[in-house]
Amino acid sequence: MAAAGAAGVLIQEKVSRLISKQNRKPVLKPNRPLTLRDAVANRKLKKGEATCVTEMSVLMACWKLNNFVDGLCSEEMKSFYTCVDKAQASMKNKSDQNILQGGRLPPKHATSLLKRFPNLTSEI
Repeated sequence: MAAAGAAGVLIQEKVSRLISKQNRKPVLKPNRPLTLRDAVANRKLKKGEATCVTEMSVLMACWKLNNFVDGLCSEEMKSFYTCVDKAQASMKNKSDQNILQGGRLPPKHATSLLKRFPNLTSEI
C-alpha cells in the first residue's frame, strides 16, 4: 500500500511539473480535474458478423424462381428458420458466458461497480 502511495505521489509531481510554467510554456492545460470518473459511457457493444446469409440467399433465389410461392420453397424456409434458431441460441449462450467469465463488462455493469467503489479524490 505504501508503494502505491509513493507511485501516486510521483505521478502527481510529474503532472505538476508538466502544468507548471518553469522555463517554458506549460505542456498540459487540463480543463477538468485529472481524475477518473465514476461512470462509463453507455455504448452498445458491436453486434458481430451476420449469420445465415447463405440460407437466406438460397431462400430468396427459390422465391424468385417460383414467383414468391411459399409452398414450393418450404425446404429452404425450414433450413433458414433452423439456422436462425441456432444462431439466436448461440448468441444467448455467448452473452451469458461473457458476463460470467469476465472478459469485457457491459457498460451498465461497469458503471454500477464504479458507483459502488468510487474513485478516491482525496488523500487519506
